[in-house]
Amino acid sequence: MIGTCRHFATIACAILRTRGVASRARCGFGTYFQEGRGFDHWITEYWDDDQRRWVRVDTEHLGKDFVARPDDLAPGEFLTGGEAWTQYRGGMIDPHPFGTAGTDHAWGPHEISGNVVRDLAALCKQETLNWDEWGRMAAAYEGKTGPDYDQLIDMVSDACSKDDPPTLTRLFAHPDLAVPQHIIG
Repeated sequence: MIGTCRHFATIACAILRTRGVASRARCGFGTYFQEGRGFDHWITEYWDDDQRRWVRVDTEHLGKDFVARPDDLAPGEFLTGGEAWTQYRGGMIDPHPFGTAGTDHAWGPHEISGNVVRDLAALCKQETLNWDEWGRMAAAYEGKTGPDYDQLIDMVSDACSKDDPPTLTRLFAHPDLAVPQHIIG
């Protein structure tokens, strides 16, 4: 099959959901492709009732040796957009090695904030394309957002980490975060 990581993640979710398994696509960064880098990546999470946790699976790379267990990624091997943002804002990571392979412009804090917004959309069952932009995402890439936008992204990151559906739904209605009916890119 030819496609992006997002295709693998969303197709896996569809298959799992038809089998009655709670699943969701997550947008963030794979930290296991190249040491010291976080590459834009999508994975699948499914709910394991026995373990009472979301299990992270890199469905695109099952059977490959990027990590020991692509069927159960270890903490830190994949960072959601929110996890990467929180670490960046807390001074725990340098944001500049986080971005999209094959591009010159899609690296750094703005790429991380974009993946925070894409992950929020995915958690609200609107799995956009990897390169879709809306709201103030383009302005962030151009360096035209400020502390108010960073604080909004802080709130989204926090809500995504707490897995709080009412808060996620409320934030997703924000004009800077809601996926518009038509995306022109």
